[in-house]
Amino acid sequence: MRILLTGGTGLIGQALCQHWQRQGHELWVWSREPHKVAALCSGARGIAHLHELEGTSLDAVVNLAGAPIADRPWTTSRRQVLWRSRVDLTRTLVDWMGQQPQPPRVLLSGSAVGWYGDGGDAWLDESSPAGAADFGSQLCIAWEQEAEHARRFGVRVALVRTAPVLAPRGGMLARLLPPFKLGLGGRLGDGQQWMPWIHLDDQVRLMDHLLHHADCSGPFNACAPEAVRNATFTQTLATALHRPAWLPAPAWALRMALGEMSVLLLGGQRLRALRAQAAGFAWQHPTLAGALDQLLHPPGA
Repeated sequence: MRILLTGGTGLIGQALCQHWQRQGHELWVWSREPHKVAALCSGARGIAHLHELEGTSLDAVVNLAGAPIADRPWTTSRRQVLWRSRVDLTRTLVDWMGQQPQPPRVLLSGSAVGWYGDGGDAWLDESSPAGAADFGSQLCIAWEQEAEHARRFGVRVALVRTAPVLAPRGGMLARLLPPFKLGLGGRLGDGQQWMPWIHLDDQVRLMDHLLHHADCSGPFNACAPEAVRNATFTQTLATALHRPAWLPAPAWALRMALGEMSVLLLGGQRLRALRAQAAGFAWQHPTLAGALDQLLHPPGA
């Protein structure tokens, strides 16, 4: 297949490029720094502008672009950056797809579990309503709406609502490991908020599954089957590292430091990936303890 990726130099994008290069697919990555793409993305070709693909007939587009959402508070200027890098970029991408003589057959477009907002203790799945109460959910809603417009051109659209990804390098785990290795980790607030997650290998395998199954359309939760609260996640990580977890971060301090963005840490989703399961997807890392053991103590390490 001929596949165009946005966000290909990110954590998930790099893993996808490695996976799909092994399968023999032709890959292009739309990037602000195309000269770095080949080294970061397993030999994929980097482009700075979509018009560089003129005359190339693509089979699929994978849209993962987006500035990091949790690395700084949501100031007015930061919200604009986040909106442009997701919503506006997706609109540009979909418009370009519609102008092609033969549009790609499928668009896999990124989203996030923040689409649901803070769901409290309620079970959530792909049929649940959007949150819409905070900027994070509003961003995901608008992001998905722009991707859905590709259906006007006969494109199959699958929306991947991704939970925090656990990876051997980068992502959420890379931020957590330094304090936890020092025994300085702890729950966030009261630790009762639900915390969906997914192993990077399963994220890649799910997106590959959605790419190759023509009946997979609409939203799919990319999360592991095991739902855990933040306190359980914290203790499981500490146990895997043979360290205590005795230094909680008070909710008031997080709200004071992060403002509205604190919902990413103090809110949560008790999430189920019902549509992925119904589509025949099987997880390699369904439990948190097993996933952390594989990441922190890989075979042969």
